[in-house]
Amino acid sequence: MIIGLTGSIASGKSTVANMLAGYRLPIVDADLVARQVVEPGTETLAQIAQAFGADVIQEDGTMDREKVGAIIFHEPAKRKILNDIIHPAIRTEMIRQRDEYVAKGEKHIVMDIPLLFESKLQHFVDKILVVSVKEDIQLQRLMERNNLSEEEARARMASQLPMLVKEQGADVVIYNNRSIESTAQQLEAALKEWGII
Repeated sequence: MIIGLTGSIASGKSTVANMLAGYRLPIVDADLVARQVVEPGTETLAQIAQAFGADVIQEDGTMDREKVGAIIFHEPAKRKILNDIIHPAIRTEMIRQRDEYVAKGEKHIVMDIPLLFESKLQHFVDKILVVSVKEDIQLQRLMERNNLSEEEARARMASQLPMLVKEQGADVVIYNNRSIESTAQQLEAALKEWGII
């Protein structure tokens, strides 16, 4: 079974991902893959240099994230160009990693995709696990974790699909509002229900 793990910013998705790793389930991490596909020497990085100029590549061969960020922040058309280069590469690599685990005989694989719904990748997975949190708790966690003002934190939260929309698309919702034990119990119940443990 391919499990899609998602949530919203500061919902506790990473905590649940660590718990799933504790069950020895292989995890394909979209954020990690996003960094892997732009490593020095990759085709993706060469395409970015071609689109944005050689000066977005640093002396050590890595992408200058700040420079690229500054370019796309002010120009939506440039952001689309970047996304059109990076997103297909991320999807291809995630499928490659998933298929590699399947070939090794893994019966259950977790695909940790923060923007699962936003990127319309539901077809990648068999079941969707959404980590949810009440808005006030999410706001407080985000402000503390990223050292943001309330306005900055709310802007980041608003850039993602509302939590309720994600919950409606889930097979199981884990409510991460209380203790870590409560979250662990909900996850265990979901994995038992799906016959994984």
